[in-house]
Amino acid sequence: MNKSLSTITMNIGKSGINENVIDEIKRQLKANEVIKLKFAKNISSQKQSYINKIIEKSNAKLIDLRGNVAVIFKKR
Repeated sequence: MNKSLSTITMNIGKSGINENVIDEIKRQLKANEVIKLKFAKNISSQKQSYINKIIEKSNAKLIDLRGNVAVIFKKR
């Protein structure tokens, strides 16, 4: 099965990230290994710090970053 077809996409809006968002990302990583994070255009200046925080808190790896979409991976 093609992994990219089953990838979950989570939208990160202008409110940014908080513990609930981090918990949901962890839950999705546990279920799917690979998820896409799509950042709203109006928060692109904070995007890198959000990605760093998400990776640090979820122990995931950033495998791709194009524009406002980051793809993260965590081995089950």
